[in-house]
Amino acid sequence: MRLGKIFVAAAIAISAAFVTTAFTATDAEARRVQGERYFDYDTHQWKVWQGRTTTRGYVSNKSPIKKRKVRYSTRQKPGTIVVNTKERRLYLVLGGGKAMKYGIGVGRDGFRWSGTHRVSRKAEWPGWTPPKRMIARVKRETGKTLKGYYPGGPTNPLGARSLYIGSTIYRIHGTNQPWTIGKAMSSGCIRLANDDVTDLYNRIKVGAKVVVQN
Repeated sequence: MRLGKIFVAAAIAISAAFVTTAFTATDAEARRVQGERYFDYDTHQWKVWQGRTTTRGYVSNKSPIKKRKVRYSTRQKPGTIVVNTKERRLYLVLGGGKAMKYGIGVGRDGFRWSGTHRVSRKAEWPGWTPPKRMIARVKRETGKTLKGYYPGGPTNPLGARSLYIGSTIYRIHGTNQPWTIGKAMSSGCIRLANDDVTDLYNRIKVGAKVVVQN
């Protein structure tokens, strides 16, 4: 009888530990603790996070550029995503002369592009397979070797959600570096803060038109 009680108590303790771990991983959602070391996928260096923290001690997933509904004149149909890389803003056409406007991070010099495509796939907490040419470029420029695959999760550079653009190597995705929103720092992909990319993800469907203006 006593052994039975010990076994039950141990089982409850293990279960509680598992629940706590699962909650922490989900709740963090790419937010970082002040002073935490992280790998910067743009510079390929380890850095220490010095950003602002919330009262819970985590970095906010919110964008430094607040999303808002704006007047927007366009011939594009509702549901179309228009990316203005020069302005570093993304517009989701709502119709009636309105659009949702989001702050974005864009490709740095030499990595910007333009074109019209469709959203070919959507993914939550996506994994990341660096393109071979990126792996080669990073190796050539920095001497560092990127792994062939990074599993999805709070520390993944693709963030909470990803919208795949046609058959290109580019995506509209979240980020574990929200301070890069409004800057030109990526290798061509369009970044939104995790809160914003989740909002956009929930508003559009696979097949949505994507117009990237450079």
